[in-house]
Amino acid sequence: MADTSRPVRRAFVFGGGGVLGFAWIVGALTALQHELDVEPTAEDLLVGTSAGAVISGLLGCGLNVDGIRRHQVGMPLPEDPPISWNYDSDTGGSRPPRPVWWPGSPRLVWDGIRSPATVSPVLALSGLLPRGRGSLQPIHRMLDSVATATIGAGNWPQRTWIVATDYSTGRRTVFGREDEPVAGLAEAVSASCAIPAWYAPVQINSRAYIDGGAVSNASVDLLAGQELDEVFVLAPMAALEPDSPRSPVARLERRVRRSITRGIGTDVAVLRKAGTAVTLLTPGPEDLTVMGANLMNPRRRTAVLHTAMRTAASTLRDQQRQPGFALPESGTA
Repeated sequence: MADTSRPVRRAFVFGGGGVLGFAWIVGALTALQHELDVEPTAEDLLVGTSAGAVISGLLGCGLNVDGIRRHQVGMPLPEDPPISWNYDSDTGGSRPPRPVWWPGSPRLVWDGIRSPATVSPVLALSGLLPRGRGSLQPIHRMLDSVATATIGAGNWPQRTWIVATDYSTGRRTVFGREDEPVAGLAEAVSASCAIPAWYAPVQINSRAYIDGGAVSNASVDLLAGQELDEVFVLAPMAALEPDSPRSPVARLERRVRRSITRGIGTDVAVLRKAGTAVTLLTPGPEDLTVMGANLMNPRRRTAVLHTAMRTAASTLRDQQRQPGFALPESGTA
């Protein structure tokens, strides 16, 4: 029997996935809310990478899922905190600006050649790719304005971890965790979103940072040893039910998804072995069709959100019917 003398310790992990990944996360969170009455609160640990860093930042500042969804579909209420964001233009479009034509981080490339056991091929490739020229200033401006209006300028939301990658050393940096570099929320989220070859690296305290996904798409492994009771992993770039697209570009994208799914699955298995209840949600075949191969295409955003609301709800209902599935005993479901 579960120990009911203390509140359930819970975490939400949000992986990367671009513009459409963010929309999918909002839809999946809506499904969690409707099906299990589960929604992130100030007591929960939030771990966000890239697009997941944006949602973690907003939730950490006290915004709720309903308010974020209303803003996504263009129907905010007067009492909703202002989100200064243009979904059609603030990401810079569905194609990156032409980058510079030399490796962005020669040290990462060299470390990948010299120490392949410690520097993954993805990380070494992030150093080989040229520095992007896209601007993350709109994301910085949006998070800064939200934080100022909710938790106060210069403050960090409690229990919020934002994952980025040191562009020189390849070290994963978890802003908001003890004994890690200090940054403002807007800076940290911008750094976590700095996709190599698309956006320019973000400078924080004289160091350059890029997308946390260069090390791990979702960083579920950060939760090992945290003695959590429940973890909800929303991973828009994984796929537990892959499809079979015909397009060569889409087939390549699905290979990337398979690799990401294997990594997340391994980390989830470690948590479950330690006794943590883990709910893992990923896009299904219908979601993948609506998303397409370009996760930065803002024109598909609303369709992705609405599809995720329906498909994630169906997945959660199926999980409840499976033998051994148990609703949380925290009073939130």
